[in-house]
Amino acid sequence: MKKTILITGASSGFGLMLANDLQQKGFNVIGTSREPEKYKGKFAFKLLRLDISDDASIAFARELSAETQKVDVLVNNAGYMVTGIAEETPVEVGRQQFETNFWGTVKVTNALLPIFRKQKSGQIITVSSIVGLIGPPNLSYYSASKHAVEGYFKSLRFELNQFNIKVSVVEPMWFKTNLAHNAVTVKTDGIADYNAYRPKVNAFTQKGIDEAGSPDVVVNTIKKLIDAKEPKFSNPVGKMAGMVLFLQSYAHKMFEGSVLKDVASALKK
Repeated sequence: MKKTILITGASSGFGLMLANDLQQKGFNVIGTSREPEKYKGKFAFKLLRLDISDDASIAFARELSAETQKVDVLVNNAGYMVTGIAEETPVEVGRQQFETNFWGTVKVTNALLPIFRKQKSGQIITVSSIVGLIGPPNLSYYSASKHAVEGYFKSLRFELNQFNIKVSVVEPMWFKTNLAHNAVTVKTDGIADYNAYRPKVNAFTQKGIDEAGSPDVVVNTIKKLIDAKEPKFSNPVGKMAGMVLFLQSYAHKMFEGSVLKDVASALKK
């Protein structure tokens, strides 16, 4: 029997690419979107309403049960990004980042776990980020939310192993999707002490966006995990992905070299 795959955030970006690809390959794909009516008739797969930051919306599981008797794979893909200097970012903005990226992902996962446990099978694949493994400047709350996702699923995989439920996390580098374009950028009057630093770090972030690769490689990684008998837990994807362990230990030196030294020189002038 063909697998049934639920993909959150399936109306754009990685989610849409993955949903279309899997649908074409014969999988039974069910996607979610905050506004599915906007896409009525545009996609070959079913699109359910879900806002992962809204507790009431998580009741979508009842609608899902009406669509299918079994779910084989959950792909947690929905989320967004906040950018800005940490000290300049209001805590409430950071809190909302966590409500969506972390708590929303947890709530969707919890809504599906009873189905998986009853089946004694299932697979959970969560799209995290390379910044869930390192902490670059200008992305403090986004990075923190993805670190939380990493920690949660690292623990959850052990608890679910007894039910034959596989857990994986995919950690993409920069890719050409709408994530960066739809990012919430904190706009404040700014703290004067960061005036020299801010444009440098903004340029660093923009360089990553401009040089981003095709998202196909992320979609292919997720498809390989779906096909794998024993899928890996952690799956960094993209340019420099093989250097993740190095970056975890020495990322601060890289940023010092590309950003902080330029700032220091500017301050001396």
